[in-house]
Amino acid sequence: MSPVEVEILKRKLALIVENLNALELIAQMTKEEYASDLYKRKATERLLQELIEAAIDINIHLLVQTGHSTPDDSYESFIRAGELKIISAGLARQLAPSAGLRNRLVHEYDLIEHGLVLEAVKMAEELYSKYVKEIDDYINK
Repeated sequence: MSPVEVEILKRKLALIVENLNALELIAQMTKEEYASDLYKRKATERLLQELIEAAIDINIHLLVQTGHSTPDDSYESFIRAGELKIISAGLARQLAPSAGLRNRLVHEYDLIEHGLVLEAVKMAEELYSKYVKEIDDYINK
């Protein structure tokens, strides 16, 4: 990868970290506190959307740069990144469903359940922190 490509990936990783940091306060909220605050709900949804999209962009970029075809969908971008050892296969399987959350947030397919979004924040804190480390290790090797 060229230095420019590495910088693009690092900017996307930095966005994920920034959004994870912003979500820390949300993770401490009760479901009732969260549900009653429209601004926090909308901010949370946007922060989750952005960090998931950044990871999908990273996955696709690395897949294409390593000579593989573009995945059919966002879910597959995680699975293929795991198969190709860009990230661990277990982490890939755990993160892949977040592509569906991103789609629900963006396209508003149905009513967003506040409790599920709060659970997604907690999942993101744990799993996307690992993702950032694994991608950083991959691009620095």
